[in-house]
Amino acid sequence: MTQVVAASEERPLSQVARVVDTFVAPSKTFADIRRNASWWLPFLLSILVSILFVSAAGKQIGWETMAHQNIDKNHFAADRINSLPKDQQAIAYQGAAKQTEIVSYGFPLLILLFAAIVSLLWWASLKFGLGAEAKFSQIFAVYMYAALPKMLIYILAAILLYAGVGLDNFDMQNPVGTNLGYYLPTTSPALRAAGSFIDIFGLWALALAVIGTAIVTRKKPSQTAIVVVGWWLVGLMLATAGAAFTA
Repeated sequence: MTQVVAASEERPLSQVARVVDTFVAPSKTFADIRRNASWWLPFLLSILVSILFVSAAGKQIGWETMAHQNIDKNHFAADRINSLPKDQQAIAYQGAAKQTEIVSYGFPLLILLFAAIVSLLWWASLKFGLGAEAKFSQIFAVYMYAALPKMLIYILAAILLYAGVGLDNFDMQNPVGTNLGYYLPTTSPALRAAGSFIDIFGLWALALAVIGTAIVTRKKPSQTAIVVVGWWLVGLMLATAGAAFTA
């Protein structure tokens, strides 16, 4: 890894080369982030993939159907709408469908917000916990590139949607069976939420994040894993608790 990092620092990578190397030679990508913390191409790709997936879901499933699904998962929202007169319930569901569409197309902005929060937690933990000297912008770039494999989930989901596969049991929040939670009973939302973290592409991204933070901070992967995996476990527990509370 040391030889790869040294070579990457001598030969600057283009943004396209960085994206490709994230999948085939990740050490080169993360070493190049020390030179330039640019992350615009992963974000652009997230916008394109998001549009592809959201358009497929809107066309093949329908916004009102997805709004119904989201409301059914949250007993607070379901109780509020069910308490309305029948005519107002229809209006409420139409409003929820429109809101679902707007939020779905605006998802790349939520990605940026989530990336900023997680990167800040990583950076603060690495800096004050391990004494790492990396800049926040570098850690943020590591997150954006490390998350690239998770885009494959939504590309695959869009392909299956347009092929008409799995339309009857489609779940906007867990659209394709790359994780354990997809196969667990719907009667246990908390268990499904926990299982969704055991995802092929998600674990791939987690491993890349450990490697990337190690290279950027010049720390051992075993050290950065404590931070990255630790916050991943916190996210798992919060998601599980949230699903249990709203179910």
